Parts: sequence; C-alpha cells; structure tokens
Amino acid sequence: MVGLLWKQSRKAQTPPRHCGRHLEPRRASRSCSCTRDRLRLGAPGPHRPALLQLTDATVHPYPRLSGPTEFRRGTSRMARPPPLGELPPGYTPPARSAAPQGLLFSLGCGIQRHCGKVLFLGLLAFGALALGLRVAIIETDLEQLWVEAGSRVSQELQYTKEKLGEEAAYTSQMLIQTPRQEGENVLTPEALGLHLQAALTASKVQVSLYGKSWDLNKICYKSGVPLIENGMIERMIEKLFPCVILTPLDCFWEGAKLQGGSAYLPGRPDIQWTNLDPEQLLEELGPFASLEGFRELLDKAQVGQAYVGRPCLHPDDLHCPSSAPNHHSRQAPNVAQELSGGCHGFSHKFMHWQEELLLGGLARDPRGQLLRAEALQSTFLLMSPRQLYEHFRGDYQTHDIGWSEEQASTVLQAWQRRFVQLAQEALPGNASQQIHAFSSTTLDDILHAFSEVSAARVVGGYLLMLAYACVTMLRWDCAQSQGAVGLAGVLLVALAVASGLGLCALLGIAFNAATTQVLPFLALGIGVDDIFLLAHAFTEAPPGTPLQERTGECLQRTGTSVALTSINNMVAFFMAALVPIPALRAFSLQAAVVVGCNFAAVMLVFPAVLSLDLHRRHCQRLDVLCCFSSPCSARVIQILPQELGDRTVPVGIAHLTATVQAFAHCEASSQHVVTILPPQAHLVPPPSDPLASELFSPGGSTRDLLGQEEGTRQKAACKSLACARWNLAHFARSQFAPLLLQSHTKAMVLVLFGALLGLSLYGSTLVQDGLALTDVVPRGTKEHAFLSAQLRYFSLYEVALVTQGGFDYAHSQRALFDLHQRFSSLKAVLPPPATQAPRTWLHYYRNWLQGIQAAFDQDWASGHITRHSYRNGSEDGALAYKLLIQTGDAQEPLDFSQLTTRKLVDKDGLIPPELFYMGLTMWVSSDPLGLAASQANFYPPPPEWLHDKYDTTGENLRIPAAQPLEFAQFPFLLRGLQKTADFVETIEGARAACAEAGRAGVRAYPSGSPFLFWEQYLGLRRCFVLAVCILLVCTFLVCALLLLNPWAASLIVLVLAVMTVELFGIMGFLGIKLSAIPVVILVASVGIGVEFTVHVALGFLTSQGSRNLRAARALEHTLAPVTDGAISTLLGLLMLAGSNFDFIVRYFFVVLTVLTLLGLLHGLVLLPVLLSILGPPPEVVQMYKESPEVLSPPAAQGGGLRWGVAPTLPQSFARVTTSMTVALRPPPLPGAYIHPASEEPTWSPAATPAASGSSNLSSRGPCPAI
Repeated sequence: MVGLLWKQSRKAQTPPRHCGRHLEPRRASRSCSCTRDRLRLGAPGPHRPALLQLTDATVHPYPRLSGPTEFRRGTSRMARPPPLGELPPGYTPPARSAAPQGLLFSLGCGIQRHCGKVLFLGLLAFGALALGLRVAIIETDLEQLWVEAGSRVSQELQYTKEKLGEEAAYTSQMLIQTPRQEGENVLTPEALGLHLQAALTASKVQVSLYGKSWDLNKICYKSGVPLIENGMIERMIEKLFPCVILTPLDCFWEGAKLQGGSAYLPGRPDIQWTNLDPEQLLEELGPFASLEGFRELLDKAQVGQAYVGRPCLHPDDLHCPSSAPNHHSRQAPNVAQELSGGCHGFSHKFMHWQEELLLGGLARDPRGQLLRAEALQSTFLLMSPRQLYEHFRGDYQTHDIGWSEEQASTVLQAWQRRFVQLAQEALPGNASQQIHAFSSTTLDDILHAFSEVSAARVVGGYLLMLAYACVTMLRWDCAQSQGAVGLAGVLLVALAVASGLGLCALLGIAFNAATTQVLPFLALGIGVDDIFLLAHAFTEAPPGTPLQERTGECLQRTGTSVALTSINNMVAFFMAALVPIPALRAFSLQAAVVVGCNFAAVMLVFPAVLSLDLHRRHCQRLDVLCCFSSPCSARVIQILPQELGDRTVPVGIAHLTATVQAFAHCEASSQHVVTILPPQAHLVPPPSDPLASELFSPGGSTRDLLGQEEGTRQKAACKSLACARWNLAHFARSQFAPLLLQSHTKAMVLVLFGALLGLSLYGSTLVQDGLALTDVVPRGTKEHAFLSAQLRYFSLYEVALVTQGGFDYAHSQRALFDLHQRFSSLKAVLPPPATQAPRTWLHYYRNWLQGIQAAFDQDWASGHITRHSYRNGSEDGALAYKLLIQTGDAQEPLDFSQLTTRKLVDKDGLIPPELFYMGLTMWVSSDPLGLAASQANFYPPPPEWLHDKYDTTGENLRIPAAQPLEFAQFPFLLRGLQKTADFVETIEGARAACAEAGRAGVRAYPSGSPFLFWEQYLGLRRCFVLAVCILLVCTFLVCALLLLNPWAASLIVLVLAVMTVELFGIMGFLGIKLSAIPVVILVASVGIGVEFTVHVALGFLTSQGSRNLRAARALEHTLAPVTDGAISTLLGLLMLAGSNFDFIVRYFFVVLTVLTLLGLLHGLVLLPVLLSILGPPPEVVQMYKESPEVLSPPAAQGGGLRWGVAPTLPQSFARVTTSMTVALRPPPLPGAYIHPASEEPTWSPAATPAASGSSNLSSRGPCPAI
C-alpha cells in the first residue's frame, strides 16, 4: 500500500492550473504553464519538499472475492466513491443483497474499534467452554456405540436387560491353535499335545487380589449344580463339579487335566477328574449313604465313567488310567476318528461339543469321514461379574474384604489378562504350532486403547499446521508479512476445537474413538481454511480504504464465503446425524458443534487479530517479533511541486483520485527507479458527483508507466523483482486460467471428468457392505492374528430366539414348535447331530415329562405305584404321580382319579395346558443339568420345589405353579457367516420367522451379536441416499439464499453430487467397505466440498465481462486461498496416517484425502469450465454509461484467450511496468495514495493500440495504516 504525505511548500501561494474541471494535473506542454510533473523514487530527506512513501506489496488487479460489495458501500457514501481502474466502479449489486453486506461491514468496523476487548472476551469465552472437557465421558461399550438408537434392536436389547440384567450369563476366553506352515494337519497326537500344553498353562492361572488367591475353579462357569439331600455328598459335588470348557481334549482322558477341582474322602487319595470313576465311587459309598437320587441323576446325564473311560492321547503317560481303551495296547488313538462328530464333557447327554466348535479348516473323504483339520479351538467359560459377586457374597472367604460387584469385575479382568498372556507364551518360539488367545477383556482393552487421545499426534499435527501457516504467510517485506497472524489463527482454531468439544461434553454427548482419533485433526484442517481466506482478503483491501474500515471491508468481502462454507459444513454434519448409529451420530453432532465454534471464532475473534496486526504494520514493526522495528526500507516517490501562482488555495474536503501511468527507468549510478509522466498520456475523467463541491469534485487520470531499459544489469535487476513476486495468483492469471479456458482444453476437461464419473459409477457397484472387527484392531498384533484366525476357521455365532410375555405359553406350544422349526431351517443355523434332540427348553421339558410318564406307566403296571402310594416306585414314577393328580384348582388341588385318565404329554406331543406351569416348576427343580443345557433363562424364574419320595403329606403333594413366562429363549449356532450379505440374509430370514410367529400370537425376536451389529445394514444404503439427497437440497437452499442466485447454486450442487458419486466409486476400487463410518464421511463430503466450490462461484458472480474472463478472474483470486485450504486440510489429516489402527488410516485418512483431492480438482478445474460455459450472468449492473472504456475490459483479439507470452511492448522499454493510483486530498493537508500494480502484465488478451493508450485496469493493493 501507499501512504502519501504531501507537505505543501511555504512559498506556494496559488494552486496549480488544471486542465478541465476535475482537477486533473495539467500535462507538461507548451499550451499549459504547469511545470512538467516528475516523480523520482529515492530516500526521503529534509531537502525534498514533497515525499511519497511507497511500501512493496503484492497486489491484484481485481477485487478479491466480493467486488460488488466494495462498491455497494461506495455508492452509499458518495464522499468516497470507488477508485477508478477497478472492476466494481460503474457497477452495483441488486439492492436485496445489500443488507447482509452492510451488517458484515458494521460488524468488522465494530470489532476493529474494540479489537482488544473482543479478543479478550472471545478468548475468555472459548477458554471457559474448553474447560468442559474435564467432564467428558468416553464411551467404549460396543452395544452403546453401535446398536441403532430407538430401533427395534435397541428396544429388544432393553427388554432383555430388564428381564435378565445388564450382563450375559458367562464370558468366553478362547484359545485357537494353527500350524505355522499353512495347510498342515493338526489332527495328530503331537499337535494335540501342544494344545494340551497351552490349555493346561492357561487353566492353571492364578491371580492374587484383596489378599485372596483366585484360580479357574473359583471363577469358572459351572452348569447345573444339583441339590442333594446328603450334606457330605453335596459338599463333595460342589468341589468336584467341573467347569464348562469346550475343548477337543474332552475326547480324550487328557481333558480331565484341565479340571482343577478335588475332594477328599477318608481312606482314598485325593479325588480328581483324572482318577474319578463315578460308577465305582457310588458303589463304594452305597453302603454308607442313600444315593439313589444322585445315582439317577448321573444316569440321566449319562456320565458313565466320565474321563477315565476315554482313550489316552499319550498312552505312555504313567497316569493314564487302566480303564482307558488304549491303556493296555499302548497305541496312539486315531485322532481324526475320535474327534469325528465332536466331543462330550463329563455328561454325554447335556454336554456335546460339535465339530464346528472345536475344529476349523475341515477336510473329509467322499464318504464324509473326517480326514484333516487346520485349526483347534478351546473355550473357557467364566462367570459374569454379578454371578461371581452373588456366588461369594456372604462366603467366609470374602467376608473381610468388603466384597462388591466392582471387586468381582476386577478379579475377572485380572485373571483374563493373565490368561491371555500365559497362553500366548505357552509354546516355544520354534514350535510347529502357534497359539492365539483372546478374552472379552482383551476386546475392552482394544476399545479403550482405540479411544485414547494420542497427545503426541495431536501436538505434532498442530505444530505442523502452525509451521505451515507461519511459512505460507511470511513475506520479505516485514510490513506486509502475516506470519504472526497465521500462528494466531491456528492457535485460535485449536482453542475453538477444544471449546466445541468442551461444549459437547457439557451437553452430555459422549465421546468415542472417532471423536478422539479423528475429529481434532479434521476440525483443524477445515477451520484453518477460513483463516487463510480472511488473511488473503485482508491484504487486498480496495485502494483508499480508510484505516478504520479495513476490517469491515475484509468481512464484507469474505463474510459471505465464510458463512456459506461454515453453514454448509454444519448442515452436512447434522444430516450425517441421520445415520442411526450412536457412535457416528455423536461424532456428527460433535463435528457440527465444533464447526459452529470455528465459525464464531473466525467471524468474531480472528478479525480482532487482524486489526491488531494492522496496527503492527502501521507502526512498521517486525512480523512475529513485533517488539522490534522493521528494518525494511520503504520505497519513496518524490514529487517535485509546481508553482502555485498567486491564486488563493481553497479549503475543501473532497477526495481526489487519479490513476497515473508514467515512464520509469533504472539509474545504474544510484540504483533508483526514475518515473516520468509523459505529456501524451490519455486522460479519462470519472463521472461527476452532483453531491460534491463543484470546485473540489473528484478527478482522475490514467497514464502509462513503462520502465525504460538501460543496460543488461538494470534489466536483470528489474526482472528479479518480478520473479520474487511470483505467486499463485500470478500463476492463475498468466498460465493456468488461459490454458484451462481454451476451447479444446475445456472439451478435454469435460471428457476426462465424464470418464472419471463413468468409472466411479462402475466402482460403486464394487462397494460391499460390512466392517469386520479385524479392520479395527491394529495389524501385526496378537489380537489381530486371533481375530483373523477366528474369522477364517471359526465363524460361529451364538444367538437366541427370545419369546416375550403377552401370550399364553401353555396354549401356544404348537406355535412355539413351529417357530423353532422355521428358525432351524435357516441356511446359516447349525443343525444338531442326528442322534441328538434340539437344544431348547421346550424339547427338554417335553422329553423329561415323557421320561417320567414312561417310568410311572412301568411302575403302575408292575404295581410299585398304586392309587394311594408311590413309595415303592422309582423317583421318576413318584414325580409323575404327583404331577398327574394336580388339578390347578385352589379349592380342590388334587384329584387321584386322573392318574390313569390323563397323560403328561398327549399324542400330539403337547403338554396339557392345566399342567404346563406346575410341570415347569417340577422340571426346573428336578433336572438342573437339562435346564442349564437348554439355556432357557426363564423370567420370572419358577419357584424352587424339593421332591422327597418318602414324604406323603399334603404339602409335599402340592406343586406350586410357575408364574406366566415373560422371557424365555431357544439357543442356536450360526455358521458360515463370512460376508455382510450372509448376515443380512440370515437376519431377514430370522425376522420373517418371527413375523410369521407373531401372526400366530407368539411374540418373539432374535438376539445375538449378528442381530445387534449387522441389523444396521438392512437400511444403511437407503439411509445414505436419503441423507445425501436431503443435504444436497439444503445446500442448494443455503447457497441460493446467500448468493441470491439459484443458477449458481444449481451448478455448485451439481459438482458436489458428482464429487460424492466419484468418492463412492473410488471407495469400491480401494476395497473400502460401506458401513456407518464411510456413510458419515460421504454425507459430510458434500459440506466439505463446498469449501472448494463456493469461493470460485462467488468470484464468478462478482466479476464483470464475458464468461471466460469472469471464470479467469475467479480463478485468479481463489486459487491461492483454496489451495492453502486444501493443503491445510491435508496437513490436518496427515497425522491420521500415523495411527496404529488401520481402521483410522483406511476409513478416515484415505477417504478424506481422496475427498480433498477430488474437491481441489472439481473446484479449480471442473467448476470454472462449467461456469465458462453455463455460468449465470454477473451479480452487478452498469451505472455509469459514460465511462465504457473503464468498465469494459479490452476485447480479446479474435475473441480468444492468450496463454504464455504477455503482450509485446515497444523495444525501447523493458517488460517491467508500473501502474499506480494517486488519490489526492487538497489543502490544508493534501495527501495521496499510490498503489503499485503487478510487475507483470495481466494475462488478459492484448488490447488494441487505442485501448492500450487510453485505459488499463490498474491493480490495487492493501493500504498500510497512516
């Protein structure tokens, strides 16, 4: 900018004569008495009466973005009309858009007047909000993060928790063994021996907490411990009852080594499962205790000899029992044959582990016989924290430690972590097999690690952005440098991000992994874009802008762009919140709030920073180190005054402007540039101002300033100055825009982008749905290896079919059986072995009733049971006797005549409704193993009832009926679910089965992880399309309202839609699957894409001329801020590339980087081409018809655009030219502003000789403070 201090000589008494009424400086000619005007650049000194101090600045020949807004103010205050030589003079926008611009101008001026107060209050407010981070809650519960809020799955999950509690019945800890050499068979004694070694190491884990030792036998899940009348036997059974461990070792005697219980009987060694023969034990104890009921229980469970009757994996083992089939032969068993069909726990009837639970990668012969397998799996079941707490509550072992559920949870977590650690270290590094261990606590640890904030990456990312902002805004001229502004802007954005997140925490929006891992960097990249935009605009204020209006001018010119981008970003993230996944909904809402805080910081606080920096520049202080004065020497232009004569100098306040073009040449001796005003310059008067004083009406003139070449040295020095001033605006003006806007280039651009769109449409067909857990866990870790092996070999899922209350179970048995049959027919359901009945409570219940009915019939036929006595009958016969005489009538509860007239199960396989709930009570109390195997989880639970065959009192004969059931479930196993399409097909089939049962009066729903986490994919694509369409409509409305141009808004929305389609297609080529996370990014891409398009469109609307020229001007003024914004976004995303989680890299860094590059291409290449072909008319209209040579740019030769070499200049002058605008204020304190234009000619087509001599659009630059 130019500050001119014109000190009037005391000898001057009369003003110079002027040619014309507009006070133009008279040409030095014979017809005028005015002396020849001579401008000399040199250092100021006391001997020079008139000085013009000129500071170097990079200037642009056209308005930054919103040129019409500049003139809009000029037309409202005629005391300071717009300067000549700019595009806006002569034009004014429609009056309907003046109000918002005026508000922005007033806001900027108010901020500048109170910049210190605004900055202090803004920092105080944002800092206070940032303190809300102290109450932030990080959510790591998968169900809370991924179950669709308010959906039927959420309602079903809530119903399950209300009936059963918050936790599952047990937790699983798994070991998977795979060969190091892929494809190797693991069905060998050696491989199983290594598996035994790892499983035995894991089963012996002990942890010490709260002064107690906790081992597997204390915390494992035990299924159906029976109640025995004999206290001694009951205590022994409690100690010996085995843990539930699903392992291939259960096919062999070695499976007993994993059970840690033991009991002591006098005269015998310690009883353990490795030496326990239940049949032999009962025979030894028979003479000393009545164990008939216990014997029947073992017979029903088909316990037999338990483990000692199974073959030994290593028959040479000294402890191999003599009862083992291969003990005497000493031959190794046929492992494949033994494992064929699965294995059993200690109970052959209720504990059957199918092949698919134990073996992976199976291979069979043509007859279906098992030949080989590639993986082995063992699963240890532990109690839930609540079960562990209830089990030891009141126990003597925990009475002195203040036992609580939190302590129980801590014990389980510590044991699980130790379990995983020791299991993974169980095998030596040179073993042929490898062990992968995993527990539920491991998954929780992964989620916690995934949700932790990486301080190093956050600090590194923000330091990198600080360095870029500072470097990109530094200038050689200290007065024009904005490095401190860049630093302050990035720090302000960082504070705004923190305040936005703090506000979210205060509003109760829980944080998650996406919040902590992605949002700080994404918000930084987006927020800094507007900082660059304002900073660029602030350096390009119109010539002659008063100091006190600089900030208002900046906000007026850029406020619309900032508002457009910020509002569209907020709308985009709010639309992304339509995705009903809680984690992504919270992320979207948090991002919208953070963008809003960034918007407030950029519009309210950052202008105060710019105002303070303006004061620093006015004081000629160093950038960044503002305490020191600037060493940069200012260029000085000396104007030799002319004699004023004897005329009296009038006093006035009019603002006189003139654009002067003069010859300039370099002097080798003094290294100064001497500028001379030629007398042949063509003068262009501006339109008269009827409101101004007739005597001091504004005036102006235009003259050529051509530097005359004086030798090679001087020419090189001048050229080096132009090279130093090269920037993106210069590149866009002289090279990029002329090349892009040629006809053949535009055709090529349209063809290439059309091809890209076509490829993207094809790529969109390749996008698959899904998000595997392996994508979330860091690659190269042991957890990732386990999950990969599990997905490959053991893709099994435990699910349940839940039946609710609201219908009568007793009268809906047929519908329940039909529901089970339909669910079992699903392709993914693992069928039970042909020799085993379905594992459901209704089947177990019915079969048990049929069993006791058969025993009663046999006892009745043999006479052991009569109408009046059942003592001589069997235990089962006595149970049937008691149930058959029940009537359900409170007045007459017993009817002995029914003993022979009714059956417990009719010929259709249904239980009589009047006996259903009483029989349920009896079954639950008498068959604990069957109840545990059924996993019924009844609610409300049936009452406890103890059967005593020898008690014949009335109370013992009465059986309390269970309350009507409100919750029960049928367990199933799903297999073969590899792709999301498999999950979706299964979910749809299960939902159809439940809907069919609902029409029969049975209320049911499926439950399990596939239904919790894959249900979202049923409507994910529909939700995605709906959100994008709504967002595009909202974007159109916002752009149309703020731009007041639906035509331009339509083009913007068209480009954004194309970007979204292309991003979706590129995801298909990159192999990125569609889940809720990419959907959020795709929806947000519409808002982020506005950053790259709206600036160009706004620059196009506020320019005048042909479409090509307006597109070129838009590119000239938006290339730099848009590019800076893209680079800042990429720098913000760069820290995501260093994440330990591939999930962050693939689904956030890669996708957002592609989005940024697509936005850059579409905003700076495709959109300008579309605007040059289909662009709307300009927003401004011509006012001054008498000055067409100023308003209209020179016509291009041949109607085309020139690219490459600038227009040819006369040989006697150098290519370096200088244009300046001189604004004169008359006495008593005359002054002037001189604005140097770009050292290089503009890219626009060469003007005709007349036009070149008459008018040339002058550049303008920012004015320093006066």
